[in-house]
Amino acid sequence: MEQNYIRKKLRRKVDHLTYHCENGVEWFSFPILDQFDFLVNGYSTRIGGVSEGDVGTMNLSLAREIAMNMGIPEDESRAKVRENHERLAAAVGYTTDALIFSNQTHTDNIRIMQDIDRGNGFVRPNEYHDTDGMMTDITGQALMTFHADCVALLLVDPVHKAIANVHSGWRGTIKGIGAKAVRMMHEVYGSNPSKIVAAIGPSICQDCFEVSEDVAQEFREKYDVSLHKELIREGRITDSGEQKYHVNLQRACMENFLEAGLKKQNISLPDICTACNKDLLFSHRASFGKRGNQAAVLMLR
Repeated sequence: MEQNYIRKKLRRKVDHLTYHCENGVEWFSFPILDQFDFLVNGYSTRIGGVSEGDVGTMNLSLAREIAMNMGIPEDESRAKVRENHERLAAAVGYTTDALIFSNQTHTDNIRIMQDIDRGNGFVRPNEYHDTDGMMTDITGQALMTFHADCVALLLVDPVHKAIANVHSGWRGTIKGIGAKAVRMMHEVYGSNPSKIVAAIGPSICQDCFEVSEDVAQEFREKYDVSLHKELIREGRITDSGEQKYHVNLQRACMENFLEAGLKKQNISLPDICTACNKDLLFSHRASFGKRGNQAAVLMLR
């Protein structure tokens, strides 16, 4: 599989992601999390589902299925997304009745999941809006976040057996949602940040993530000047004379973790990009918005 996707650091051993194929469903797990036998972790690709067209084939978002397949009855769209979830669950190793979704809106809001929350968004309608992160210490809750360029942050406290699954786009990264998850795990579960292990999922790379001056400025204000050269790079100048920039979103998420007290050796940083691998992964930028969603899932068992 190494030859089938574009990597950003070709000389590094492929040790931050493990490729799996189960009954035609292609997905990744994170070796840094695979070490824990009490954990299920996975990151889907767009391969192995039943969706068609721009959302083909393993789209996991009903909203995207409906939006990208105008004219198809909602019941048919719902059935396809449900089948995709069933296939992914069987491959990764959880059941769909364990799933918990939230409505992601690029906030830094994180919800602590309770027993009653199991099934939210899949078994029953989604009740949690403006929520981009979830955390739990309850077994059998498959926390799932959705992505198509934004960063998945998966956190595990192996001492207290608590987890968090966070969606971090550029707005969430500026707000420090990853660091907030660390603080909340400390407050709620007693987690020691130095013991937390974190995986940063595939997302858009710096080369592909072009932003305007105002976004670049927010990153300058957020991070120490010593990091500016690594995080922010000048890009092209448009025909209208506007200077564009490129932001390293994955590295910014890592910095948030380091500032929150995580050890560098406990953080896994990916080397593949969603936009560079648009045939394998959904990318909002590379598809000009015509896409489905892949998902990151994390569960205690």
